Amino acid sequence: MDGAYELYRTGTRLLEDGDFHAAAVPLSRARDLEPDKTSIREALGRAYFRSARYREAAEEFEAVVQHAPTNDYALFCLGRSLQLMGRHAEARHPLAVASCLRPERNDYRRYRDQARRRAA
Repeated sequence: MDGAYELYRTGTRLLEDGDFHAAAVPLSRARDLEPDKTSIREALGRAYFRSARYREAAEEFEAVVQHAPTNDYALFCLGRSLQLMGRHAEARHPLAVASCLRPERNDYRRYRDQARRRAA
């Protein structure tokens, strides 16, 4: 059985190659071995997001935010996942926090504003 690190490396290599569905397999196994490792959870969230598995992506990014509440990228991805599930009101908070943490990021502000409009 591969260790968490080897599974993580395999998964991130597959992510880099654009094989998002395949990347989720070793990354989910790594997560099961090391559920508190935010790097694994973030990579798995990315694999799920890029595979249009937004519910699973939101769960992974939420886990990252629980351990690292100032991780702007995880907050942004959590918000985007929620938006893509049509949950715009819920997406407002993580997108607003991400935007506050990184005010120079135009994309963060654009999606924050979009969530505000669509939730109204």
